[in-house]
Amino acid sequence: MENDGTLAHPDRRGEVVAMSEAETTREISSEEVCILIPTLDEAATIGDVIDGFHEQGYGNVVVIDGGSEDDTQEIASEHGAQVLVQSGNGKGQAVREAVDYIDVPYVLMVDGDGTYDPADADVMLEPLSRGYEHVIGNRFADMDDDAMKALNGFGNRMINRSFRFIHGADYDDILSGYRAFTVDSFRRLSLDSDGFTIETELAVECVKHGIETTVVPISYSARPEESETNLHPIKDGGTIILALYSLAKTNNPLFYFGSLGVSGIGAGSVVAAYVLWQWVQYGQGHEILALVSAAGILLGVQLLMFGVLSDMLVTLHREQRRRLEQITREHRETRSDSEPDDR
Repeated sequence: MENDGTLAHPDRRGEVVAMSEAETTREISSEEVCILIPTLDEAATIGDVIDGFHEQGYGNVVVIDGGSEDDTQEIASEHGAQVLVQSGNGKGQAVREAVDYIDVPYVLMVDGDGTYDPADADVMLEPLSRGYEHVIGNRFADMDDDAMKALNGFGNRMINRSFRFIHGADYDDILSGYRAFTVDSFRRLSLDSDGFTIETELAVECVKHGIETTVVPISYSARPEESETNLHPIKDGGTIILALYSLAKTNNPLFYFGSLGVSGIGAGSVVAAYVLWQWVQYGQGHEILALVSAAGILLGVQLLMFGVLSDMLVTLHREQRRRLEQITREHRETRSDSEPDDR
């Protein structure tokens, strides 16, 4: 997908398809937007981040803090933000808890580390005015040379390629912490991630539930020297890859169960080849290994069949959900059009 905010959304297979530019555009006022900032020990940067959004005209700033041991909460409060202390742990839990508190229709979520530019707020929110429900800021469109270490950059690109391959949609930068979305669309998602995998889960759920999503270019700066990251590249990167794979269970079951099935067939075939070679070469029989190979192959075939059937059920479920949502929208539009006439 090009990074120009072109209207597009995932179809029922998760592929990105174009939408019409003729969509009705509605103005979004700053009073309808909540700036949501999850924090953990961001005392060095949180004040400037909040001030930056105030300068852009966004006064409704909510900081959801994960129990910082520094002065993050006090500084955020002094700079005019509403400060909430999450009841659990992890960024994902913080975001879910904060959205339940928010009473405006739009949310602009951003990290509190000073790497994202508040001046990009209007760029992030503009697609929502055209009918989009979720917007991702693409950091790679305008990134400072020293904003991301080589290992982090490699890991991000590998994760994005994996997401594209497994889940069938190209969102360019699924790990971006700069997101804009409607509260209504967020509440339709099935989110249970607690940590840094929240961005990954958001991207997968947008594909799974057909949330109209687009990507826009943003700038991304290096983290200030006095600010320390809470991200561990190897540990968290591995967790994100595992999350991508496990989430395919309900979003792309053919890939999930198919990969397990192919692995079972492959392993069983290797053992069977070894048993055959031993019998031909030395005349030795390995009955137990033969049974193991047969079990592996049969299990693999069953998993493949299960993956095909599950994929058919998921596709049918998505189609039925889309039709129900269309009927609901048409009903709301009809009721809205008839209200003036009933007065």
